[in-house]
Amino acid sequence: MSVAITPPEFKLSFLAPRYWPVWLGAGLLYLLTWLPLPVIRKIGAGVGLLIAKLVPKRAKIAKRNIALTYPELSETQQEALVEENIRRTGMAVFETAMGWWWPTWRIKRAFTIEGYEHVQAALQQGKGVFGMALHNMNLEFACRGLGYTHPSIAFYRKHNNPLVDYMQYHGRARSNKYMIHKRNARALLAALDSQELCLYLPDQDYGRAQSIFVPFGGVEETATSTATLMFLRRANCVPMLITSQYTSSGYKVKIYPPLTELAEMEDHAALTLLNQHIAEILKEQPESYLWMHKRFKTRPDDSAPSLYD
Repeated sequence: MSVAITPPEFKLSFLAPRYWPVWLGAGLLYLLTWLPLPVIRKIGAGVGLLIAKLVPKRAKIAKRNIALTYPELSETQQEALVEENIRRTGMAVFETAMGWWWPTWRIKRAFTIEGYEHVQAALQQGKGVFGMALHNMNLEFACRGLGYTHPSIAFYRKHNNPLVDYMQYHGRARSNKYMIHKRNARALLAALDSQELCLYLPDQDYGRAQSIFVPFGGVEETATSTATLMFLRRANCVPMLITSQYTSSGYKVKIYPPLTELAEMEDHAALTLLNQHIAEILKEQPESYLWMHKRFKTRPDDSAPSLYD
């Protein structure tokens, strides 16, 4: 398996009628992203409410995740967080388009970075940077902005629609180096050993086979990937958490101090500590997180009832 994914090429078949709905949707999105950002945000909030109406199952998942993660919040507070998360979900559609298609000057004008000194310190030590990025919904925009400060490398999952895959890959590659197939762990290790800034998502449910169960928020047994520890232990790298946040005028990537102690801890303690850090960071802007994903889908006992029933 090669290191980098071969960039998808434009095909004349993309002009066929079967792709016209994609072109229409992409064209409309492109035009709307030329509006002022405050206007886009108002439209995005409306789209979020529409999504909640059309796909109520996803809104229900977000509500359940928030209730499980933040049991200390009152029902009113939880409802308010769910409503704001729905608005952010609608805006994520536009943030993805903005990340792919906004011109460089506009990205730079709306983007800031905090904590980049942690990346610089790691590189000066001759190490790669294992950036553990949280799955906030404005991540597509943030990755584009980050690339203008320091081009990065990340795993890539091919989209099922070839035209969307073409748009997605080339949109993400506009300011970053290259992408690696999501199953090519050796390539990511090699990139880290070559002192690259690599992005990895440690906060998703990857199933029982490659996870152990440790606390996350109000859920005592949350499937948490052990692959995170494999990368930071085997590669010559410095692990640090990275999050994308919105600001009044745009977006910010925030890089947190290194978590070098994780490599020396046993698995359960290391992932418990990592989840504690993630939970604390999420409290800064919990409404931006991907709560519509079944974070607690996998249970320790295969026969145990789902937390989403």
